[in-house]
Amino acid sequence: MMEKADPAQKLYTRMRLWEFPDEYVIEPTDGSSASSFSISRVDGSIKFIDDIPQCSSLRVPKIQTIFGVVGLLKLLAGSYLLVITERECVGSYVGHPFFKVSSMKVFPCDHSLKNSPAEQKKMETEFSGLLNVAEKTSGLYFSYDVNITLSAQRLHDLGDESKLLPLWRQADPRFFWNNYLLEVLIDHKLDPYLLPLVQGSFNNFQAAIGKDIIDVTLIARRCTRRTGTRMWRRGADSDGFVANFVESEQIVQLNGYTASFVQVRGSIPLLWDQIVDLTYKPKFEIVRLEEAPRVVERHILDLRKKYGNVLAVDLVNKHGGEGRLCEKFANAMQHLVSDDVRYLHFDFHQICGHVHFERLYILYEQIEDFLIKNRYFLLNEKGEKVEVQLGVVRTNCIDCLDRTNVTQSMIGRKMLEFQLRRLGIFDAEETISTHLNFDESFKILWANHGDDISIQYSGTPALKGDFVRCGQRTIQGILKDGWNALMRYYLNNFCDGTKQDAIDLLQGHFIVSVPRDTTPKSQKEGIEAIASFPIALLLIMTGLFFTLMSLRRVRNDFWQLLFSILWASVSLGIAFFVKANGRVFCNRPRLHQPRR
Repeated sequence: MMEKADPAQKLYTRMRLWEFPDEYVIEPTDGSSASSFSISRVDGSIKFIDDIPQCSSLRVPKIQTIFGVVGLLKLLAGSYLLVITERECVGSYVGHPFFKVSSMKVFPCDHSLKNSPAEQKKMETEFSGLLNVAEKTSGLYFSYDVNITLSAQRLHDLGDESKLLPLWRQADPRFFWNNYLLEVLIDHKLDPYLLPLVQGSFNNFQAAIGKDIIDVTLIARRCTRRTGTRMWRRGADSDGFVANFVESEQIVQLNGYTASFVQVRGSIPLLWDQIVDLTYKPKFEIVRLEEAPRVVERHILDLRKKYGNVLAVDLVNKHGGEGRLCEKFANAMQHLVSDDVRYLHFDFHQICGHVHFERLYILYEQIEDFLIKNRYFLLNEKGEKVEVQLGVVRTNCIDCLDRTNVTQSMIGRKMLEFQLRRLGIFDAEETISTHLNFDESFKILWANHGDDISIQYSGTPALKGDFVRCGQRTIQGILKDGWNALMRYYLNNFCDGTKQDAIDLLQGHFIVSVPRDTTPKSQKEGIEAIASFPIALLLIMTGLFFTLMSLRRVRNDFWQLLFSILWASVSLGIAFFVKANGRVFCNRPRLHQPRR
């Protein structure tokens, strides 16, 4: 039986991983005198050990330095250990070092697989292959000393007793990325090894205004409750948790003062999907519409509990498919609007178009009173609370990426100007744009923030990033947006299904189990047996090639015109066939056993 770790004991910052033939041993090497623990490579069982096993002269164990234990994932027959092999210190959070995971590695504990049935081996290979995707997870951050899942205001309000708890027990479950992976280690009371990770973004800069040095940090925390990729995770679940929910915290430190301002983004809180079918913009499908009021209410009540007053800013189009979602969202919000909850629709594309984003001042004029009333969090030089943020702006478009990031950067800019006037750095009419270096750094800060969130959700940097980065739309930015839009189409259709499987596996949204019928499945029939987008694309390109070759000879030979029409018809036929059978050709998730 393992002993309970001292709650006040700090996390180990550096460890040594020993790879023995029958077990892995993790040994703290940061000066602490704590016991090591081992993980069996046969069944994944864990135990404390006092001494490192004796090394055989014939089989010398491999040794590797690691910087954190991410967790242990059990599949059908084996377990898989995830550890941090490289880290990078990217800055600090409330005075403590803030690290980014540079490299993560999976170590299998699957020796028992040798005696498993063939079908189980096959399934284990498929599931374990998803961990290769997991190793490449981007935007993971951690701290050994402070709970980075909480904003500065919530951290400051944490009780003394809570602050004595291990970091994993202090963590906000919404942003605790490896919560499920640590369950087995939590059961074994391995508190000094339990390192909470957050997926998101961390960017900061320093700038001088006169003799004052201003430090600005922007942190994103992605919620794990309905996490996933752009087309595969839309809308809300029945509990009101929404896709691509991100808490963005802008922190300013100046002359001993610390100011924090929090915004959130998240998908439209209805039960809706956008099923990938090879079309550029698949149709929006609203399901169980009768549940919309209850789902929206649950979502807003959760925001009220976490953040206080709520202003929901909806940036989607008023017409078309987006318009249907907008209408249903607005109708559901009508029953919730009160002194504490507001809803505002702002048709971003109708008002700002694709280049006139400066017209966002129209939106700002409508929300300025909310921002002034609900304030921001502020600590003085003594660490005493001077101001408290009483509410939050919840912004959404369809993806909650591009229009949302432009809008949030505008709100962040205005709030920073409020704070600098309060601290006596700016006068009443002074703005960030009057300080060119400061202005440029602020734009880059929010542009990088938007890119990080977009890459994690869609696979590409944010669109409209040139406006956030440069303050105006540019030809280069428009061309870059076109390329990124094409890349999103490709990734969403042919890569993100597998990525979604890996995410669901790591987050525990699906339990891996052996089906009752373990007999080999019958071979796919018909189109599914041969469906392959690369093959279809090759046939289309071949048809177009022969079409062009025939057209070049039309002047000399009338029959070439008929051949041109024939090849063109073949190409169009294949293209329409692929479109009609889009779901067959797409890269679809393979997991079908929901855990929660």
